[in-house]
Amino acid sequence: MLAVEKQAQSFAMDWDKLRIFHAVADAGSLTHAGDTLHLSQSAVSRQIRALEESLNVTLFHRHARGLILTEQGELLFDATTSMVKRLDATAARIRDSEDEVFGELRVTTTTGFGTLWLAPRLAKLYAKYPALKIDLMLEERVLDLPMREADVAIRMKEPSQADLIRRRLMNIKMRLYASETYLEQHGTPTSMEDFSAHRLICQHAGTAQVSAGALLVAQLMSHDIPSTLTVNNYFGVLQGVLANLGIGVLPDYVTEDFPHLVRVLPEVESNEVPVFLAYPEELRHSKRVSAFRDFVTEEIFTFRKQNPA
Repeated sequence: MLAVEKQAQSFAMDWDKLRIFHAVADAGSLTHAGDTLHLSQSAVSRQIRALEESLNVTLFHRHARGLILTEQGELLFDATTSMVKRLDATAARIRDSEDEVFGELRVTTTTGFGTLWLAPRLAKLYAKYPALKIDLMLEERVLDLPMREADVAIRMKEPSQADLIRRRLMNIKMRLYASETYLEQHGTPTSMEDFSAHRLICQHAGTAQVSAGALLVAQLMSHDIPSTLTVNNYFGVLQGVLANLGIGVLPDYVTEDFPHLVRVLPEVESNEVPVFLAYPEELRHSKRVSAFRDFVTEEIFTFRKQNPA
C-alpha cells in the first residue's frame, strides 16, 4: 500500500513535467514549446531531461530539423493526449453555466450535409447564443467522440462507438435532380434509356459515402450513360447541377434551399439513409451540446414539415 501511495505522489509531482513533455511533443521543438508555456528553452530542456531520467528512457531523438519522438515517447504522448482531451472536456463542463450557452463546440459531419444543410442554418443558432463558438469539421472520416476528437457528430449511419448518446434525426434519400435551365436545353428524360442523351453527375464510386447512395450510383452506371462528371462530395455534385452540366444524384434535403431544382425520374431513388446525432455520455449535461441538439432537432422538424417525403 505504501508503494502505491509513493507512486501516486511521484505522479502528482511529475504532472508539470508531463504537461511540458506534451507541449514539446506537440510542437516538435523546445523553443516553440517554451513560447507556448512562457518558459525559457533551458527550463523546458531541464524538465524533459528530468522526466527522461525519472522514467529511465529516451523520449526524443534530437534531429537537425527538430525533435522526433522515440517509440517510448510515442506511447507517453498518446497517454498525455488522452489526458489533455479529458481535462479539456472536464473544463468545458465546469465552465458551462446553468443559464448561459457559451464557449467552443466542435461539431463534425459530412461535407455534403455540413455545407448544404447545416451551415446555412447556423445564423439562427448564433442569433440565440451569440457567445457560442462553433468549430465545424467537415469530413467523411468518422471522428472518435469518446476520445474527444469532436463534441457532437451528425452522421448518415448509426454510430457504433460505445458510451455515446445518440438520437435519430430523420431519414433521407438520394434522388435525381437537374436545373430548370438544363432541362429546357436538353429535355426531360422519362426513362433510364433517355440518359443516353444526358450527363450524370454523381459521387465517384470509390469515394467514402453512404452505402445506399453508392448502390444507387452503381445501378445508374449499369445503363448506357456516355458522359459523366464524378465529384468526391455532394457539394461538388450540386455545383455541377447548378452550373447546368447535367442531372445529379443528390440528397433530398437540398430541395428546401434550392427550390428551383427539378426532380427527374421520381421513381428512381435510393433506400432510406438514417441521420443520427451523437455525443459522448460525459457531455450529457453540457449546455452547449443541449442547445445545439435542440436547435438541430427543431430545424429538422420544420424542414420535414415543409418537405414531407
